Amino acid sequence: MADNSFPDAVPSDALEAARNASNTEKLTDQVMQNPQVLAALQERLDNVSHTPSSYIETLPKAVKRRINALKQLQVKCAHIEAKFYEEVHDLERKYAALYQPLFDKRREFITGDVEPTDAESEWHSENEEEDKLAGDVTSKVVIAEKEVVPAEEPNPKGIPEFWFTIFRNVDMLSEVQEYDEPILKHLQDIKVKFSDPGQPMSFVLEFHFEPNDYFTNPVLTKTYKMKSEPDKADPFSFEGPEIVDCDGCVIDWKKGKNVTVKTIKKKQKHKGRGTVRTITKQVPNDSFFNFFSPLKASGDGESLDEDSEFTLASDFEIGHFFRERIVPRAVLYFTGEAIEDDDNFEEGEEGEEEELEGDEEGEDEDDAEANPKVQFLSANHSYVSR
Repeated sequence: MADNSFPDAVPSDALEAARNASNTEKLTDQVMQNPQVLAALQERLDNVSHTPSSYIETLPKAVKRRINALKQLQVKCAHIEAKFYEEVHDLERKYAALYQPLFDKRREFITGDVEPTDAESEWHSENEEEDKLAGDVTSKVVIAEKEVVPAEEPNPKGIPEFWFTIFRNVDMLSEVQEYDEPILKHLQDIKVKFSDPGQPMSFVLEFHFEPNDYFTNPVLTKTYKMKSEPDKADPFSFEGPEIVDCDGCVIDWKKGKNVTVKTIKKKQKHKGRGTVRTITKQVPNDSFFNFFSPLKASGDGESLDEDSEFTLASDFEIGHFFRERIVPRAVLYFTGEAIEDDDNFEEGEEGEEEELEGDEEGEDEDDAEANPKVQFLSANHSYVSR
């Protein structure tokens, strides 16, 4: 007997789903036939497939295990590198002792305590011929004007305002204020002292002043503490010794001479009586001598705010600049020759950076401001802010 019954009715939701699937399939076919869409999709897939992390994820467990072993070796390499830089620091200490007699003689010439001999003062400059020619012309003019009597050339003691001139020449020392200048004119020498063997890695900047009307300290000091060991949380970031903190010193200011504070007057109104009185109070003042009262790097796990991090990073860079550039090459910063060399080097660096993409440059700047440490690459006397 034939079955004349009708099949159950198809639900409307099922019909709608079938129509949507059909439309989606048609739309997909149309999209996949578009060359531009295919090219963009392929480029995206290529980028995803070629990232290092995505590639590592595709490797078998046995290969990943061997990669982990390589990372263990890399950590051991970082610890060996740290020891290398400790020995470099010892070598710097050794050669600092060889430089010091020359720096002591430099101070004697600057202060005028010793006069250089003719042999010591002989120097052939690149512009010697031009200077000679100019001198010959001047001589001829004097001979022509027989009545002109040359004025006696002044002969001040030593080299006046030697270190103060360096401060004026170096842009990095822009914190020097007008009221700092009379004090810095009494600066006679800057020395770098390295930590003793077996002691934690550090260096001290010593600023030697002649007796003056501002403070009684003959020497102001700034100690920069360093470390040369990989970070336990991120050992692969190790690139050499880094400044991690610094200590200043107490300046024994004479009465009324402290340029790091200023006195202001402030009016106060009594809540009850309504009377007004004027009080005076001291507030911090911008000055180079705040250099000897530095911020402390946070050691209690609390992070510094952005302004404090920037201030600390700048402090570390200035300390390094004194240590590596200004003290060893003082005369060239006095004459400006070292500044011209630095400017030329910076221009070359900027030219190379132009080839980088903007996003990457921005990321590097953010990284530099986020961490106030200064990384030393002592072997070639360079540094990077981290």
